[in-house]
Amino acid sequence: MNPLISLSSPLILASQSPRRQRLLERLQVPFSVEVSPADETHDADAAPSQLARRLAERKATPVAKAHPSALVMAADTIVIHEDTVLGKPDSTEAATRMLRRLSDTTHTVYTGLSLHHRDTDRRVTTGRATDVAFASLSAHEIEAYVATGSPLDKAGAYGIQDHTGALFVDALHGDYYNVVGLPLRTLYATLRSDFPDLLAHSRAG
Repeated sequence: MNPLISLSSPLILASQSPRRQRLLERLQVPFSVEVSPADETHDADAAPSQLARRLAERKATPVAKAHPSALVMAADTIVIHEDTVLGKPDSTEAATRMLRRLSDTTHTVYTGLSLHHRDTDRRVTTGRATDVAFASLSAHEIEAYVATGSPLDKAGAYGIQDHTGALFVDALHGDYYNVVGLPLRTLYATLRSDFPDLLAHSRAG
């Protein structure tokens, strides 16, 4: 079976995220990985909806400069709860505090997506937002999840794709894959609208 997406240009993922790599593999799109050297500090003056987009673009820029003939993709995901950015916790205590904060409330997950093709001077940055409602979590549930170590490398201290993290989500409004870290529909739509010449073939959909 032919994949829905086939690129005539090499694709480079400017991210070390194993979750984004696994999602691209599901699309059966050949790609390589080059971790961006960009500073990943969020801009304090940016609105929440712009934070992830800015950082995704910043990540893609140096990798695209080094590989002008390739299509370079970068993404960044942040969690916003009551206007506060929740990044990756730096300790089990921080993860516990984040999960207590998210318990029985709704937060928003933003993912910025940036695609660069330097040879044709194209740079497109977009993003998606998904609202996630958490159930009320008990102290035992939080403690058991934090003990797995899984929350420590995830924004907001949880992964919706985790066996345990998935049990905390009561409702979701938006793109599930956006919460995982790469909005696949947005990626596909952006390729078709802004990089159609790099698609070796694309079926209508």
